[in-house]
Amino acid sequence: MDQNVHVLPQTFYQSTDVVHLAKQLLGKIVISDIEGKITSGIIVETEAYRGPDDKGCHAYGGRYTERTRTMYAIGGTVYVYICYGMHPMFNVVTGPEGDAHAILIRAIEPLNGAEIMLERRNMSFAKTDLTNGPGKLAVSLGITKEMNGSLLYEKESTIYIKSGNIVVEEKDIVSGPRVGMSVHVGPCAHRPWRFYIRDNPWVSKPLVVNYKW
Repeated sequence: MDQNVHVLPQTFYQSTDVVHLAKQLLGKIVISDIEGKITSGIIVETEAYRGPDDKGCHAYGGRYTERTRTMYAIGGTVYVYICYGMHPMFNVVTGPEGDAHAILIRAIEPLNGAEIMLERRNMSFAKTDLTNGPGKLAVSLGITKEMNGSLLYEKESTIYIKSGNIVVEEKDIVSGPRVGMSVHVGPCAHRPWRFYIRDNPWVSKPLVVNYKW
């Protein structure tokens, strides 16, 4: 194994700049090891959510509930919530304990275990919609609500993120508004905190077109 490829340490996640980290995660490799079934993919799309001033964030205004409690954990904690009662959403908590920042992993490019991913998605052959969305990639990786609160940097974790060998330069990062923001979010809905690797076929829809902030 390349010595430059390693599990990201806890310190990686401690920055208070969640927007910067959302871009830094592009090109990193997320891996799940569930009962010996290993699947992995390159992170190609992310979204940043910043508490407490971001109305698009679950922890806006310091909101503290049973669901958001995990967001206040130390950076490097896994935050999984269920969207629309059925879709698991895989988020990475960032910053010091108490900050409530998180990054939604929106799309990955499959690397290993494609046949396992297909089985989990009930698909017969691989195509880009296997993992081009947060719910799709979570199911493909076997991520469930039970993983909420796990630590990405622990050796015993069933899910972790490695550095990889891909360097994504700023010029190759597309940014735009986050997907599915409610009209009630106001100006926060237009923050360009969705990031993806330019021209990557595994990125979710819609693509950003001539966006100006």
